[in-house]
Amino acid sequence: MIGLIVTAAALVGGFVVARDFVRRRLRYVDAVRKPSAPLIAGVAAAAVALPVALLPVVTIGTAVALGVGVATGVASGRNAPPPSTD
Repeated sequence: MIGLIVTAAALVGGFVVARDFVRRRLRYVDAVRKPSAPLIAGVAAAAVALPVALLPVVTIGTAVALGVGVATGVASGRNAPPPSTD
């Protein structure tokens, strides 16, 4: 049960952090507009999380979920309007 909660948190957390980062920091970077940008970001995040998969609670599925969350967050962040500066 704890492993499922950690995996869900990695998926949602990866999505939210990646989307916010792309919207705030990468809005003027042309490379984020390429179709391969979400795939590259997701694979990189999963690759970074794989060594942590040796822990008992964190599994390979958690690393993959983090990669999927980051990839969808990048794709969502590049299509979303930038946050208002009010």
